[in-house]
Amino acid sequence: MRYRIAVIGAGQITEGHLMAMNELQDRLKPVAIADIRIDRAEQLSETYGMIAYEDYREMVLREKPDIVVITLPHHLHMEAAIFCAEAGCHILLEKPMALNAKQCDDIMDAVRHNNVRLMVGHTQHFLAENMAAKKFIKNEAKRLGQLVMMNDTRHKAYYNTDRPAWFLDKQRAGGGILFNLGSHSIDRLMWLGNARIVKVRASISHYGPAGDVEGSGVVFLENESGVPSTIVQSGYGGVPRNELELIFTEAMMKVIPGKGVWLSRNGVYEQIPVPREDSPFVLQFRELLASIERECEPECSMDYSRDVIAVLEGIYRSHELKAEVNISTPMLSEELGHI
Repeated sequence: MRYRIAVIGAGQITEGHLMAMNELQDRLKPVAIADIRIDRAEQLSETYGMIAYEDYREMVLREKPDIVVITLPHHLHMEAAIFCAEAGCHILLEKPMALNAKQCDDIMDAVRHNNVRLMVGHTQHFLAENMAAKKFIKNEAKRLGQLVMMNDTRHKAYYNTDRPAWFLDKQRAGGGILFNLGSHSIDRLMWLGNARIVKVRASISHYGPAGDVEGSGVVFLENESGVPSTIVQSGYGGVPRNELELIFTEAMMKVIPGKGVWLSRNGVYEQIPVPREDSPFVLQFRELLASIERECEPECSMDYSRDVIAVLEGIYRSHELKAEVNISTPMLSEELGHI
């Protein structure tokens, strides 16, 4: 079956999805794109042979796509996802899933009530280096020994002039570097650590030149297996860095997306082979299609994606309280819904 697909939002990430559709044109047919800036929608529609709309609701109701890709600012995720689910569309929703766990619950209710599938675009699962690390951890467990800690570091100039203004507005973005890039870090700690995060203790800073979101943070986390982790992120000036180090009882592993995977041997790191993979956008679509056709949850399921949001809420709450926050307590998730 070839699925008719529409896109909501014509921002920076949209073209990655459209290029992936072209690679999967035997399975996906892009039919329409909507953006409140109609000029952006028209530009992409001309390149990829689609109809441009200004109002995504009109587009969904008129075009009746099988799948909708939502690439909107974070505060619009819930409204758009619920609308598309109620229209009977399957959904690929850009991460993070929503602003808080309560909004995630509302999305999940709508998706399940309307018997459609929703996948959140946690691309960490589809990066070649992370996939190679995940496979090595599974297949070489005896060689690695027991996982004892993980350290995730991400430094990136967050206040660059080409970043859309909504990213620096907490009401629209949900938070700053930790909400946006930190969701990637939480995702890969949960995925490669194979366990939910249940405790966090965080300290964040607000020294950015614009907006009201945090520009850095240090987070201590513990998963349900008792394994501790750290997330260290800065959006101020400095040297870009994006790496995860996993420390086992018998070895250490370093993962740098786009560069490689290294394993310790005789006191030094040695690079290990990473198989070539299709683009994360292509792999995401394949996973979503498999979920639709097999009538099962995708790997980046709604429950999993809600867990990421719950951890993010816990990070901000921990900083506010200057105390450790227990993510696993259901009452806490309800309490955090207002943040």
